[in-house]
Amino acid sequence: MRFSIEELKELLISALVVGFVFAWIMRKHSIFSGTSFLAVFIVMLIAVGAAFIFHELAHKFVAQRYGYRAEYRMWETGLIIAFFLAVTIGVVFAAPGAVHIESRYYQISKRENGLISLAGPLTNLSLGIAFLTLTFKEGIVGALGGIGFFVNTWLALFNLIPFPPLDGSKVMGWNFAVWGIVFATSIALLGIA
Repeated sequence: MRFSIEELKELLISALVVGFVFAWIMRKHSIFSGTSFLAVFIVMLIAVGAAFIFHELAHKFVAQRYGYRAEYRMWETGLIIAFFLAVTIGVVFAAPGAVHIESRYYQISKRENGLISLAGPLTNLSLGIAFLTLTFKEGIVGALGGIGFFVNTWLALFNLIPFPPLDGSKVMGWNFAVWGIVFATSIALLGIA
């Protein structure tokens, strides 16, 4: 994958804000009783920040494999709103940014667009399963596993909703059967969260 300095900076800022927002909301939850805010922040950065960032990087990787220019761009307004809502009224709103894809010479095919879009939710499902293995541990590691599993499976399911601009609309537009299988898998996994 190719990254610009600006893109790396925006990925870092997005991950830090998302991690902070979720840490602020979760800091008083019973699973973090007696845990410092810094420890909660690190857990959220790993569990939630990774969910958002790797989702976007999956889109980027597949788009670049097809030869397209693809760069992550943070949504400053979304990050400000997320921070403000978390700190003032304790509500989570997370729309940190997206990968912007450009094709200079020809239009992205329906199949390519479907596969690029599918990469994000599939990455979240894979991460969710990896986090699930940590849920059998005690203490903060088990909490990390549970949060990471839930957030990743929920993010996959949400993004597979078949309404634009969500990934599901592009996946369904390319291949209904593939969309249905991944959507049903997301529901099943979320059901055990």
